[in-house]
Amino acid sequence: MAAKKIPTQEELQEDLAEFLRQKYGDHVQLGVQVQGHAERETEVEPPESEDNEELKRRILEFDMTPKEVKAYLDRFVIGQEDSKRALAIAICDHYNHIRECEHDPELREADYSKQNVLMVGPTGVGKTYLIRTLAKLVGVPFVKADATKFSETGYVGGNVEDLVRDLVTQADGDLELAQYGIVYLDEVDKVATPPNIIGRDVSGRGVQMNLLKLMEETDVDLRSPFDPTSQMQAAMEFQKKGKVEKPTINTRYILFIVSGAFTNLVDLVKKRAHKTTLGFGGNVERDDDAEYLAQAISEDFVKFGFEPEFVGRLPVHVFCHQLSVGHLFEILQHSEGSIIRQYERAFRAYGVEVIFEEEGLQAIAELAHEEKTGARGLMTVCERLFRDFKYELPATDVTMFVVNRELADSPADVLERLLADPGFRQRSVGRYILSRYAAKFLEETEIELEFAEDAIDALCDKAVGSGDELFGVALTMFHDYEHGLSLVRRNTGKASFVITREVVENPDGVLSDWIRESYTDQEPTA
Repeated sequence: MAAKKIPTQEELQEDLAEFLRQKYGDHVQLGVQVQGHAERETEVEPPESEDNEELKRRILEFDMTPKEVKAYLDRFVIGQEDSKRALAIAICDHYNHIRECEHDPELREADYSKQNVLMVGPTGVGKTYLIRTLAKLVGVPFVKADATKFSETGYVGGNVEDLVRDLVTQADGDLELAQYGIVYLDEVDKVATPPNIIGRDVSGRGVQMNLLKLMEETDVDLRSPFDPTSQMQAAMEFQKKGKVEKPTINTRYILFIVSGAFTNLVDLVKKRAHKTTLGFGGNVERDDDAEYLAQAISEDFVKFGFEPEFVGRLPVHVFCHQLSVGHLFEILQHSEGSIIRQYERAFRAYGVEVIFEEEGLQAIAELAHEEKTGARGLMTVCERLFRDFKYELPATDVTMFVVNRELADSPADVLERLLADPGFRQRSVGRYILSRYAAKFLEETEIELEFAEDAIDALCDKAVGSGDELFGVALTMFHDYEHGLSLVRRNTGKASFVITREVVENPDGVLSDWIRESYTDQEPTA
């Protein structure tokens, strides 16, 4: 008798799914499987597009200083200076230790407290962005999930160990690369279990205890006992080999970072601060809750509802503050990850160039601050402002528009005028281009030029009539003004000039008049 063919994993899944459909109909379905794991609500970030050997070499040769790491973070994250310093130090300590252990294996047996991190801060202040940016810098796999998925609904057939398994997935099965990865768990404050609250679901304590083992050092079985696919793989392996291997990954070098808003933590800190200073003349009157949070200690987190052992495994405490309008403006203008780059690319794909003026960015920052969702408010505001522009402008003759305060205040009115009035379109773009010219002139001569509205109209007309770029028209027309106005300033001290239509229509004549008058207006010398 011929031996029966051993079914493949896909065939086993199909047979099992068909069996469930026949027996229970569509009410019961086999969960979709992803590389050996049940599908979960986990955000994963693969390392940069380098081969695994190059990534491992880069990790094991990591030698950046905390100042260099912070300088890198400064390119992407605005504000949060203390947080960036603390994280830079933690990252350097962690990966320096890994490098030293690889060079001297005896150090693996030495006492070492891993620099796991506990982050505190409201939503939208950049906690996730900070960690993701650090993971990209080092070149390690990155996994992010919400703690509430464990305590409330749970993963499909999984537990907190699945976060470590996901690192392996992100490393394409390379266990050595995965063991250097970063696991980031958000909303961890939701699994706190204050002892003074009666009747509260205490499943959060179980999550804490499971994480406790992972954060120190333990071996995680890569085949989850609750994952049907993993069990089918084990069954197939037993059929083929007569035994089942148990591949594991050690968490010794995996960095764990947890974060949350910790809404009521400030009350515990205030209570402790007042109690500590009572009777000693201490001044504890502070209006800024962020100042209190920055003084939180392990005792406060334990009272908040964390197990002492859990807090002890998180020695690095990082406090992120709420973002001001100024921070949001700086994010828009200077961050390499600014959301406006996304909108520039989106409009460029439609053949439309969008120009952001400073006053427009300031208006967007002010609107985003009103959303009270931190940097996430920037996306909300931009989507609200530009949604109709994306819909209406493609396939029209509008190839450029300017984002200024007028657009931020009345986007519908500006869009209507852009579509109906070519003159309005021309003037708004021209005003921006001439402001750039004036800024360049000021930088080179320390002389300020202000273009009146009638001058802007006249210059735009000249540019359209000649078919030349407006910036080039201004450069040609005011070529002699750098020397001429410098002469006027030397004679009179005047360093600011208004360009009117009269100047545009007769630039050489007006400049000659100003120079002649400057000699007449000179103060008599002794």
